[in-house]
Amino acid sequence: MHQFEIERIVPLELFGFDVSFTNASLFMVLAVALISGFLIYAMSGRALVPGRMQSVAESLYEFIANLVRESLGEEGMRYFPWIFTIFVFILVLNLLGLIPGSFTVTSHIIVTFALAAMVWIMATLIGFARHGFGYLKLFVPAGVPMWLMPLIVPIELVSYLIRPVSLSVRLFANMMAGHTMLKVFASFAVSLPFVAKAFPVLFTAAFTGLEVLVALLQAFIFTVLTCIYLNDAVHMHN
Repeated sequence: MHQFEIERIVPLELFGFDVSFTNASLFMVLAVALISGFLIYAMSGRALVPGRMQSVAESLYEFIANLVRESLGEEGMRYFPWIFTIFVFILVLNLLGLIPGSFTVTSHIIVTFALAAMVWIMATLIGFARHGFGYLKLFVPAGVPMWLMPLIVPIELVSYLIRPVSLSVRLFANMMAGHTMLKVFASFAVSLPFVAKAFPVLFTAAFTGLEVLVALLQAFIFTVLTCIYLNDAVHMHN
């Protein structure tokens, strides 16, 4: 499990708290640098007939923009920059973790929980900013008999409060499980006799392709759920 260990690169302490620059910090900074560099370079020409890099950047833009419009309507486009940033950040972190010898930031629950908590807090603040205390109606589904409310309201409240946990665990568990499986079969390929190496090597290659798909899918699912939570905050859908 060495690949999941957080290591201090620059030890730092501030007001009694450990704020060291770690390998996780390094890969998050690297992800931001890669995203910024790619988008700046891809859109620097702004050609009417886009090249490959500009096409990829525009496709990413349109993909998330269409998702936001379908989930939140045109009104939701004010949140597009934030949602787009979440998607590409998680996507690049997931893909960076597939490079041999790298570090998978999203395989740590503290990172995924911080991202999920940010989404949950923002959605809650937006809900109360738009609807005031009327946002509490979200916990009172329409059409439910009054005699069921003492049971339904606590269930709705708990399901709402547990959102950041479920959102973070989904991303963390998928990334950690996949990388653990890759590590196990890669170790088989090293330890087994030469004649028996073919199966673990072929499985590792195939599973790596599957992990690329999982990396894309998990970034997409996280973004979709972000849009759903924002939709509750904006439109008060039950």
